Amino acid sequence: MTDAAQSGTFKIGGDITINRLGYGAMRITGKGVWGEPEDRAEALRTLKRLPELGINFIDTADSYGPDVSEWLIREALHPYGGITIATKGGLTRTGPGIWLPVGRPEYLRQQLHKSLRNLKLEQIPLWQLHRIDQKVPADEQFGAIAEFIAEGLIAHAGLSEVSVDDIKAASAHFKVATVQNRYNLIDRTSEAVLDYCSAHGIGFIPWFPLAAGALAGPGTIMDAIAKAHDATPGQIALAWILKRSPVMLPIPGTSKCAHLEENIAGAGIRLTDAEFAELDKAGRAAFADKKD
Repeated sequence: MTDAAQSGTFKIGGDITINRLGYGAMRITGKGVWGEPEDRAEALRTLKRLPELGINFIDTADSYGPDVSEWLIREALHPYGGITIATKGGLTRTGPGIWLPVGRPEYLRQQLHKSLRNLKLEQIPLWQLHRIDQKVPADEQFGAIAEFIAEGLIAHAGLSEVSVDDIKAASAHFKVATVQNRYNLIDRTSEAVLDYCSAHGIGFIPWFPLAAGALAGPGTIMDAIAKAHDATPGQIALAWILKRSPVMLPIPGTSKCAHLEENIAGAGIRLTDAEFAELDKAGRAAFADKKD
């Protein structure tokens, strides 16, 4: 059985229950995360397949396209039927591959209202600050988010690409429900942030979760474990990341149904503690080598 429910569940903000294996909707846009996808029909088929595979958590952003990802999600899935849609604001786009933080409160408010229209929602279940804008006082950005919660425009709020100190600073203004940082087997930059989230019940959404670099090659420990489970290296990387922490909410993304089904199959793989430890050791070594 291929079902995201095999990944277990997590409660965002303590009250929105989701299956831990979600879906990232960045790749349903064009090259450079700009414009319409190359195969729009396949992107829509992929989105419509999500609930059939037990995926009830979708992560997107107003900057994906821009707007295109949110439009496609609405077209394929509205009124969503129990699927939690998380989106992000705080980046502006001026062209393919260009991402510029803009954290002025009035801009964040504008983008939030645009996401509400794009997704046809009266309230965003989870809205995340895509980046803290270093040109705007952080307290002003966090204060705006607290206002959005108080006004009922968003139910819960999260942060992206932040440190433990950033989480603590934001927590003075609102309850941080999730943190979205880059994290995978061979990128442990956010290890301390993950540990903090695990200790405080904050959902941790790792982006780029399936990366394994050279560890995915033939003759590696990952290759051996993948063969033992009749799985792909990507599925093993996903199984490892799910086992790493109960607050882990990976969101592998794709614009193709076949790849989506392959990813979801990773939810059913159960690594032994020894396999997990071997992969962890190899991943930490690869990360240390990359840093040197």
